[in-house]
Amino acid sequence: MAIFVTQDGSHSVFSEQYGVTYHSKHGAVTESLHVFIDAGLRFKAATQPELAVLEVGFGTGLNAFLTWIEAERRNLRVRYVGIEAYPLPAEDADGFNFSEQLQMPHRHPDFCRMHHCAWNRNVKLSEHFSLHKKQIRLEAYRPTQSFDLIYFDAFAPQAQPELWTERIFALLYKALRPDGALVTYCAKGDFKRALKQVGFEVERLPGPPGKREMTRAWK
Repeated sequence: MAIFVTQDGSHSVFSEQYGVTYHSKHGAVTESLHVFIDAGLRFKAATQPELAVLEVGFGTGLNAFLTWIEAERRNLRVRYVGIEAYPLPAEDADGFNFSEQLQMPHRHPDFCRMHHCAWNRNVKLSEHFSLHKKQIRLEAYRPTQSFDLIYFDAFAPQAQPELWTERIFALLYKALRPDGALVTYCAKGDFKRALKQVGFEVERLPGPPGKREMTRAWK
């Protein structure tokens, strides 16, 4: 695992297996806040006090950590399921600087708890946030609950083309509740056409630094 510093000062990781980074080089925290928290969680939380969130690509745990913090700020109840086929070593994740970059160093133990808690079981981390990390490939995942929001944070289509198919998006569409949303950093034309083909309504939004657009899709 090769940790490096992105342009906003926060850490990310380079995947030797896929040849890509886990987050934008323009800023890991900046990207996650823009794509998943602002365009996803805060948007849905405006009308719902309880949310079920599915993350495709648990990775460094940054999206889950930001969601936990936001849930407490907004007095939300969030049930969070994070799918990851190849988890990072929990001990290595202890070295990430996300808490410091968020100016919340007192939350670093919570970030570490997230990584050290058991996989494949539901863990209540606070009154506002429960986490179920599932070690499984997305292709093999069969949801047993419905979700209000999906964070689609898989590696880019050129790195993991098997995850950017109509079959996968049909699975995710089925997993969403009516009016549920999917948010992702990707805005490629083929990707948006595949979303529309399985039933999603697709919305283009301004992207984070380094990207002109991102996507929010609706059921």
